[in-house]
Amino acid sequence: MLPELLDDYVSETNPVRVVDVFVDELDLSQLGFAGVNPAATGRPAYHPAILLKIYIYGYLNRIQSSRRLEREAQRNVELMWLTGRLMPDFKTIANFRKDNGKAICKVCRQFVVMCQQLGLFSDALVAIDGSKFKAVNNRDRNFTSAKLQRRMEEIESSINRYLVDLDTADRQEPAVAKIKRERLEDKIAALKIQMQVLKEVEVVLNETPDKQLSLTDPDARSMKTRGNGIVGYNVQTAVDAKHHLIVTHEVTNIGSDREQLTLMAKQAREAMGTQELTAIADRGYFNSEEILASHEAGINVMVPKSVTSSATAHGRFGKADFIYDAELNEYRCPAGDHLKWRFASTEHGMKIHRYWSSNCQSCAMKDKCTPSEQRRVSRWEHEEILDAMQTRLDQTPDAMRIRRQTVEHPYGTIKSWMGSEHFLTKTLDRVSTEMSLHVLAYNLKRMMKILGTAALMEAIVA
Repeated sequence: MLPELLDDYVSETNPVRVVDVFVDELDLSQLGFAGVNPAATGRPAYHPAILLKIYIYGYLNRIQSSRRLEREAQRNVELMWLTGRLMPDFKTIANFRKDNGKAICKVCRQFVVMCQQLGLFSDALVAIDGSKFKAVNNRDRNFTSAKLQRRMEEIESSINRYLVDLDTADRQEPAVAKIKRERLEDKIAALKIQMQVLKEVEVVLNETPDKQLSLTDPDARSMKTRGNGIVGYNVQTAVDAKHHLIVTHEVTNIGSDREQLTLMAKQAREAMGTQELTAIADRGYFNSEEILASHEAGINVMVPKSVTSSATAHGRFGKADFIYDAELNEYRCPAGDHLKWRFASTEHGMKIHRYWSSNCQSCAMKDKCTPSEQRRVSRWEHEEILDAMQTRLDQTPDAMRIRRQTVEHPYGTIKSWMGSEHFLTKTLDRVSTEMSLHVLAYNLKRMMKILGTAALMEAIVA
């Protein structure tokens, strides 16, 4: 006859209990959350543990909007149980994410540390990849020099077309001509206003370091994709190959992956608590200097080499067909001739050695080798590191398959949770906070799948 308790509606294996135990075990003050210890005077604010639980629950259940979380706190039985029937408004929820960004990122890392303590990263093998995520900024409110010039030309063309239409309208009957003239003059006036706005944008654009300007989200950048390109961010992740947990992530507004390999590999090694690490990435990460930096840091990387030579495309011998002899410091060509060292030069800060033979003119295979007088081969001073990496790749034929099935699935899952809009916040810092919540939610779901909710709660408490 007694009224039912909220606890009766939440089973012992409900994921919401994992959220409750995880947040309760965190030292929020040490992580940097504001408001952990209430002031001596005034009305006490919502405890950060309550708001953090709301956000983690929301991202676990594809509810990222603060307004939707406010409604769910008033009607969702699981959230009522989790918050003790507290119902903060959307502004309070949104301000918590805005004001505690660094602390939320630390919570994400804290969960990875717990996974490392459970011995889940014993293989010390990660796959690294980057993916483009759309920002709040619309493509029409992002400008580059080329895009701005193209837009100005389109407006000028439209104005000229309307001016011709005005002349045509003057030749028609007065009643019809007056209506058309008014409509065309309004359109011309609107286009002139747009042109003036674009000229003001051009002044600001020329002052930016990368010659790119986003009006809605100043940190968002236009990036190339396999489609038409997007305005957004490039999210880097390193994923454990055994359990597919995201061990580290980084949000950047740099469209290329070429400079990210060493940074992500070092962060992954630190997060996994291991001395030796092997990292696999796709050919978009191939950068000689980055591979050298990873080697010097004691990290084994496997990145397929990008084929940029036009010789292979035209059916001629590629550089791989020339065998290097380290003892003699020379190359042996497919015809059996020797390409001797000639000189060394510095290009873009890299020391490059040049090799060629004096017998190319009389070679019977010259037409399959080079249209020039001699076939010249270049060799970086640290080329042996690239050769060693290629040997590792040859000895691990399924490396790219492992990379693909490890790191691409988390991106697809998270983007599916986000929906078509992807990020909801603006600026790099806030987007990083939002991504940390997505990564934390993904890792929580993975751990529930691996251990089960009951075992995971025991591990968190332990």
